[in-house]
Amino acid sequence: MAAESFSGYLAPFVVAALAFYLLVEQLSYHRKKGPLPGPPLVVPFVGSVAHMIRDPTGFWDAQAARARESGVGLAADFLIGRFVVFIRDSELSHRVFANVRPDAFHLIGHPFGKKLFGDHNLIYMFGEDHKDLRRRIAPNFTPRALSTYAAIQQRVILSHLRRWLDRSAAKPEAIRVPCRDMNLETSQTVFAGPYLTKEARERFERDYNLFNVGLMALPVDLPGFAFRRARQGVARLVVTLAECVRASKARMRAGGEPECLIDYWMQDTVREIDEAKAAGKPPPAHTADEELGGFLFDFLFAAQDASTSSLCWAVSALDSHPDVLARVRAEVASLWSPDSGEPITAEKIAEMKYTQAVAREVVRHRPPATLVPHIAGEEFQLTEWYTIPKGTIVFPSVYESSFQGFPEPDTFDPDRFFSDARREDVVYKRNFLAFGAGPHQCVGQRYALNHLVLFMALFVSVVEFRRDRTDGCDDPVYMPTIVPRDSCSVYLKQRCANWGLDLLWAPAGKGMIRTGTGFTDPDAFDPERFFSEARREEVHNFLAFGAGAHLCAGQRYALNHLVLFVALFATLVDFRRDRTDGCDVPLYMPIDNRAEGRLRRLPQGALRQAAIVLRAVE
Repeated sequence: MAAESFSGYLAPFVVAALAFYLLVEQLSYHRKKGPLPGPPLVVPFVGSVAHMIRDPTGFWDAQAARARESGVGLAADFLIGRFVVFIRDSELSHRVFANVRPDAFHLIGHPFGKKLFGDHNLIYMFGEDHKDLRRRIAPNFTPRALSTYAAIQQRVILSHLRRWLDRSAAKPEAIRVPCRDMNLETSQTVFAGPYLTKEARERFERDYNLFNVGLMALPVDLPGFAFRRARQGVARLVVTLAECVRASKARMRAGGEPECLIDYWMQDTVREIDEAKAAGKPPPAHTADEELGGFLFDFLFAAQDASTSSLCWAVSALDSHPDVLARVRAEVASLWSPDSGEPITAEKIAEMKYTQAVAREVVRHRPPATLVPHIAGEEFQLTEWYTIPKGTIVFPSVYESSFQGFPEPDTFDPDRFFSDARREDVVYKRNFLAFGAGPHQCVGQRYALNHLVLFMALFVSVVEFRRDRTDGCDDPVYMPTIVPRDSCSVYLKQRCANWGLDLLWAPAGKGMIRTGTGFTDPDAFDPERFFSEARREEVHNFLAFGAGAHLCAGQRYALNHLVLFVALFATLVDFRRDRTDGCDVPLYMPIDNRAEGRLRRLPQGALRQAAIVLRAVE
């Protein structure tokens, strides 16, 4: 009886306390919202998070509509206990980007990014510490480094295009996931080069997929939930990349030539570490293996999904605009041909002015990362009439900025970045925010644009394609960057007979320079070039055994083996090739081989004679 009496008294207090909390939450929301447009009431505790997860495109479109229709360029909402402000106005976005510092805004990359990425992360750094780290990163994106990466990018792109064509047949293929796989291999190879083993790459792909799923999941950090698996996956990825850093340091210290981004970074880093050690000082800041592994993961995250988005939108735009496709094909064909067997050099990339304009228009028209979330560390006077409250998550929309200022912004028009008369890249520069602005502007934007240019150049040269168009197929959806709703479904067909297979078997790390380059009449098989005293063509372009610190130590053994085989084979065997069309086209298996070529069977007596002679030699 007493218990029932107590519960009867307690229930009204609980209900009253809950009602009081809900009232305070609504009043707090309205106080922070002030004059901004936003929902009049918010769902207790969770706010609009259900709408955001169920239909992210619709949710952010609604925010943009409120900000636009109100005329103030801002909109307010509430997400899982957090007051949020959506920023549509480009100049207000610039104010946020320019004030990333401890007493203003902190870049977070994701509403719950610190839990995912960890506290000690490139995107959370400020001031001189951040400037010093960007100085260390600068050698990763010099023209020389970008040229090295371009060679790797082309090899990976061509190998994946070959796979796409092999499995496409007569049915369309949704290329979002294949693009993601291609970009992941590109990032792994460009960033970590020879330091990721096959097993490490497989682990890497599994862990990165867990991370990707966690980005779009509810932030429940408990066992069995996607967010927890994502956080654990990131920790393993950082350990894997730290091992690559350790191996690169050892190789650069031994005088090796850079073959990937880590190598370019570690060249100066090991010198600074060694100088500090010689002077009896501690290692410089930001040189520990684990910390550098975390920074490399930042690069990977920045390069991966955004690039996948851009490649899909590029294919969609080229299909939708045959005139643009024709101009890209004509420009690329004037500078490079798949039949050449040569890579597209950095100089040729620089000459592809129109293709570069197309790349920039793809990024403007469909910015991959549409929002760049920051959190207000302190109150911040954003306008004369509105102050951002401390703790607010602000979402500058680079997507909305891309449709401000530019004439006919909804039209896909690469000439806005190509025409000297229009110069919209200069006139409306402050509205082109796809790579951010301020101290955290994307340091790898030239690499990202090069990747898009190279993909388009190779894709349009070797592939005939056609979109499998359905209603709404090009509507943007968040995954987590924006991609076409149908994941860019296309019909693919090979466009040319010889499409650069030579590039696939060029040795990794050698910049895909063919050993024919520099030789007299290089396509002719002519042993005299190595026999004639007058010619002496053993020039520096002979790289079949590598060069530098890792020059093949067993090259004399390999050549002796080949000499012995040729001598015995030519002496003991009469032979002729069973020649068919393309039988001598090189294939990647994984070293140079011959397609469909074979020898006719020899008489059994000749085989017995060879066996007797071989035993005698032994």
